[in-house]
Amino acid sequence: MELSGDHAFRASREDVYRFMLDPETLRQCLPGCEKLEEIGPDEYAATMKIGIGAIRGVYHGRVKISDKNEPSSFVMLIEGKGPAGNISGEGRVELSENGDQTLINWSGKANVRGTLARIGGRVIQPAARTIVGQFFGCLESKATQSA
Repeated sequence: MELSGDHAFRASREDVYRFMLDPETLRQCLPGCEKLEEIGPDEYAATMKIGIGAIRGVYHGRVKISDKNEPSSFVMLIEGKGPAGNISGEGRVELSENGDQTLINWSGKANVRGTLARIGGRVIQPAARTIVGQFFGCLESKATQSA
């Protein structure tokens, strides 16, 4: 399954990049994040409580950041499991300047197994968009407060 989107921030590219990779900011802005702890360089263990439709439940996983090109891009490798199945994937985040804004383009591929695979994109894609939208809204608030 492929997912993608974009979001514009009224903050510098450097600030947005820094906030996107700051564990405390991520912990505060990821919807349902109950735990995010560093387990190695650019690698984190996470626990998230998701409350959206058929994917409701507590999910445990790992996130690894790679291919960092500050302040332009990075890659996230994810894996997680919960009551509705397992998910793994890779996403690329690219930041560019657009006048006084920073534009984030994100895209990725997810492999899902279990109930998640059976319910497919009709449920997962809207849920992912909701979670990503809430995350970017929170991140934008923090980035503009620090500017």
